[in-house]
Amino acid sequence: MNMGHLEGKNVAVVGAGRSGLLSARLLAGEGARVTLWDDRSRESVERTLGERVPGGIAFRQGMVEEREVPVTALVVLSPGVPRGKLPLVALAAAGVPVWGEIELGFRRFDGRVAAITGTNGKSTVTTLVGRMASRAFRKVFVGGNLGTPFVAASGARWDWCVLEASSFQLESVETFHPRIAALLNLTEDHSDRYAGFGEYAEAKMAIFRNQEPEDAAVVNADDPQVSARAVSIRARIVPFSLTRPMAEGAFLDGKELVHRFSGSEERYPREALKIRGLQNVENALAAIAVARGMGVPPSDVLAELSSFPGLPHRVEFVREVRGVSYFNDSKGTNVGAVLAALEGFPEPVVLIAGGKDKGVDFRPLREPLARKGRAVILLGEAAARMRRELAGTAPIEVAGTVPGAVRAAAGTARAGDVVVFSPACSSFDMFRDFEERGEAFRTAVMEL
Repeated sequence: MNMGHLEGKNVAVVGAGRSGLLSARLLAGEGARVTLWDDRSRESVERTLGERVPGGIAFRQGMVEEREVPVTALVVLSPGVPRGKLPLVALAAAGVPVWGEIELGFRRFDGRVAAITGTNGKSTVTTLVGRMASRAFRKVFVGGNLGTPFVAASGARWDWCVLEASSFQLESVETFHPRIAALLNLTEDHSDRYAGFGEYAEAKMAIFRNQEPEDAAVVNADDPQVSARAVSIRARIVPFSLTRPMAEGAFLDGKELVHRFSGSEERYPREALKIRGLQNVENALAAIAVARGMGVPPSDVLAELSSFPGLPHRVEFVREVRGVSYFNDSKGTNVGAVLAALEGFPEPVVLIAGGKDKGVDFRPLREPLARKGRAVILLGEAAARMRRELAGTAPIEVAGTVPGAVRAAAGTARAGDVVVFSPACSSFDMFRDFEERGEAFRTAVMEL
């Protein structure tokens, strides 16, 4: 189904966030009769968007029901809406396609795509690769899950798109075909959305589904969950590793980041990296493998490695107070992210964690906390369960607010320690999003 085929047809766009609104605008511009659906009221949607639903696009509160199916030509699903909310059996029986915004964007995109997914590190790697590619190519679109929706690239010719893809977005792809696809890692996340880990991992693996043998699949050789699934990938495998050399791919060799490809070898000094922590060395290796696969020259790769400052709220240094360094990792919304943050620090750590309970297992944090935890300060609705699952690893306190947690951490930490705000939970119990939560932490640290 291409452009023009939808003229005069009824299209349902489900979920009226940024990507839903852009999808609705794009399809209305192509002559489709678009209805934007959302569980919230029109007033609530417009308040969140900061603008009105455009004229010419109908708005309905609620969810597409079975009786709408016969008069619907296409459903475009926003990533925040689970597929199970749709009448999927009736839609399939009627042959109505259900596309995610990434699928819609891909069908309208004129250029090549490099796509990046994984439980953690996606935004850092996408931004780093985007900046490397922008040095080498004239027209590079960087977007997806971390910022500008993919559909915004429609209507122009691009050299490359560097796309961050979440599991939610990958659930509804059909023809989406990245020339280079990267899977950074797979750890438990979104237990509130998926029936089990296998279902979540399967959604991530969809990034490789339409790749051909001449494409490249950049995969984490150190991650057993990724390695176990890599056998199903048709594309050429390009592994990266922190722990061992690769005949082809990217790996850490002492003080150098090495990239081997088709018999040649490049070396980049580890100390050139501005971003801190072992997880960012891993992110840099993945970015090198993706960017070199895109044809970015080594000089541009090195120039960006040595100037990229990192992203806000991702193990971001805030300040030092009385010999204690404070780091804001508000984007650490799952256990894997917190493990990566903890491993990045050789120093004793005071961990501030907690938030909305997504039902994940917090016990993997026991070992590193027993080894290097000075103390743990817990927040939010997950605090009681976290306290039970982490009991006996390090002294644990519960705080009512972020400023209270920061003051408690400051009272416990000793000179030379680090205080890391890495919640292992989403923010929706107390904050709008991880950015607002990270700003609250940063403000509290500045007030010490």
